[in-house]
This record gives sequence, C-alpha cells and structure tokens, in this order.
Amino acid sequence: MHKNIKKIQKFEQRPFIIKNFINQRDIEIFQKLYDELPVEINNTRQQIKKKKWTVNYYPEFQKKYHEDLKKIIGDFWMDNPKSKENLESLGLFQESLKPVSLHVDTGFDYKNILYKQTLLALSEGSETIIFKNRFYGCSTTFSIDPAELSATGYNKRSSEHLALYGEKNFDKNFHKKYLSHENIDNLRGLEVDLVFEWKIGDLLVFDRTALHCSSKNIIEKKLGFTTSTVKI
Repeated sequence: MHKNIKKIQKFEQRPFIIKNFINQRDIEIFQKLYDELPVEINNTRQQIKKKKWTVNYYPEFQKKYHEDLKKIIGDFWMDNPKSKENLESLGLFQESLKPVSLHVDTGFDYKNILYKQTLLALSEGSETIIFKNRFYGCSTTFSIDPAELSATGYNKRSSEHLALYGEKNFDKNFHKKYLSHENIDNLRGLEVDLVFEWKIGDLLVFDRTALHCSSKNIIEKKLGFTTSTVKI
C-alpha cells in the first residue's frame, strides 16, 4: 500500500480530455518515431507490442512534449519504466490487437506521490473506460479468470478489488456495448467515470489510482502513447 495516500488524494480529480493536444505535424513525428523505435515487449498472449520513447530518440521533440504536458497538468516528474538498456523513457507506445483488461498503473514504489497518467491517441475506432474506483496498492491487473491470475508479467494479478467496492451489479447495457470481453462479475461494484473515444491527437488525462480498461471495440488495431507521472 502506498505510504502517502492523503497527499495522493489531494491531487486527485475527475479524468478529462484535451482535444487536438498535438497538431498534424506532431502526429506525423509521432508516427515516424514509432516506426524507428525498437520493440521492447512483444506479448503474443495479450497481442500487445510495446516500445519505450527513450532519451536518445528525438530529444528536442521529447522536451517539447514534456513542456506541453506541463502546461496541462503542472509540475511533475516522469515515472516510466526504464528500457532494457537502462535508459530513462518519456513513456510507452502500445500497439494492441485485442483489448487491455481491467487494471491500474500505480507502480511499485510505495513512497511516490502518484499523480497523472496520460494517453495520447494515435489511432481511432476504440475507447478507454475510466472508473471512479481507486486503488492504492501496486500496479495490478484485476481478474477472476484463473488463467489470467496465474499469468506472469509486469503487473501483479489479483481479484482483491471484489472486496473493496461493494456488491452492486455492473450495468448490463454498458457491459454489452463496451466491455463484453470482460466477465461482468469481474466488474462488480465498479462505476464508470468517463468513456474516452479515441481520436488521433486527443489526450486523455486521469489519476494513476483510477481503475481502467480498454473497450471491446478495436478496428484492426490501436496505437497509443502513455506516460505516468508523480508529483514534485
């Protein structure tokens, strides 16, 4: 459990969207950057490729992106995993062929004052669901599927969320429209806060303590760029 929960909660707020956070020129730079970066993780089980934007790629553009984020969320430190070469990274590109399941990206350093997570859409035809429910443990994928619970990866696997948020059944109509890839019983007690409809160049900003997942809707594949931050 994180040590500074009260300080973390002081900075929590509802998720929000910045339309057209980057312009067409920047979109093209991001696409070129993605093509040039080496694959860091190729998870064939989850059908996700991950690439880290390390400090040795496009440093001037990286500085610009950092400053643009600062205008939106204020002062922060980056808190992204280092690359295999132990290089700092500004964030993570994820190319997904199937939905990312229910999880939280709170990291593993319990001393950190968790702040914002951002998601920049670089494709369209999908949604990300942000829930009102918060979690103050480590980065965790939440599931009641025995196969998922026994899987290994960066995140811890757990069903502990089912004891935290009550017994209220999840909305069946919402589940059918967005989340039928998830067992509806795995969503018991969760309340939807925001549905982010992916539009290229739009930025989603939300608290790192907020549970979230992909919708079932993916047209061919989706590509996004995420960053995780802590408060200075």
